[in-house]
Amino acid sequence: MSEPDVIAHRGYAGVAPENTVRAVREATARDETAMVEIDVQPAACGTPVVIHDECLEGSRDRDGRPLTDAEGIVWETPLEVLQSARVLGTAETVPTLADVLEAVPETAGVNVELKNPGAADRRFGESLGDDERDARRAIWQPFVERVIDVCAGFDGELLFSSFYEGALAAVRDVAPRYCAAALVWDDLEAGLEIARRHDCEAVHPPRNAIAGTPLAETEYAGIGVGEPEIDVLEAAHAEGRTVNVWTVERWTQYADLAAVGVDGVIMEYPGLRARFRD
Repeated sequence: MSEPDVIAHRGYAGVAPENTVRAVREATARDETAMVEIDVQPAACGTPVVIHDECLEGSRDRDGRPLTDAEGIVWETPLEVLQSARVLGTAETVPTLADVLEAVPETAGVNVELKNPGAADRRFGESLGDDERDARRAIWQPFVERVIDVCAGFDGELLFSSFYEGALAAVRDVAPRYCAAALVWDDLEAGLEIARRHDCEAVHPPRNAIAGTPLAETEYAGIGVGEPEIDVLEAAHAEGRTVNVWTVERWTQYADLAAVGVDGVIMEYPGLRARFRD
C-alpha cells in the first residue's frame, strides 16, 4: 500500500504559530512534508498576505488566544500594520506571500488556499450558475493576478485551492498552467461539479467525507454522522483527480485514510505518519 503525501496544514498549526515564516520553514525542513498549505488574502494595498481569518483578532477560538495582537479586517488594514501584528502571542508576524515562498525550498510544494479577494460576500462552497460565476470570477481576478505574479518566481510545485468557485474560475483564466483543487465543505456533489467544471486536478474533502472509514461515523465540517451518499474518493479517482483530505489531527485518522487509498493528508501535526508506521 502506498502512503499518502503529507501536507502541513498552515505549517503544522498544532506545533507552530500558523501561517508564519517560522511555521513554514520548520515544516518544510521535515523529510515527511511533501507540501505546505497556507491561506492568502490581500492587505489594504492588495499585497497578498498569509493569514487564515478575515479578522486580525481571529473569528474562532484558539485556546483562548486571539489570532494576532492587532484588530480589524485584514483587507482593510495597511500592509505595515499586518507585518507588525504578532501571531498567537509569539514573535512571529503576519508575512507576505512573497516572504513565505522565499522560505520554502524547491523540494517542497505549496498549496495556496485562496481565502478572500477583499470582499465580504463570496458564496462559500456553492456551485454557481453561469451569470453568478462570471460575476464572482470578476471579483476574484485582480487578487488572483497579484497572487500568480508573486508565485511566478517560485520553482517548486504549486497547487491553488479554494472553497469559492469564483476563485477557481479566476485561476483557470489567469494561469491555467497551474494545478487547482476544489475544497469541499458539506456538499460533496457541488464540490465534484466544481472540480469537473474547472477541470481541477484535485479535490479536497473533509476527513469524514471518505466512505468506508470510521471517520465517516463522526461529525465534522458540516457533515453529519453516517456513510456519505457519494463516494467522493471513488468518483474523483475514476475521473483522474487526486484526493487530499483535511484536516487530520491523530495518527489513527491518518491510518484510516491511508487504508482506503487517499492521495494526500492535510495534517495539523508532524510525525503522524511515523506513528502509523510504528
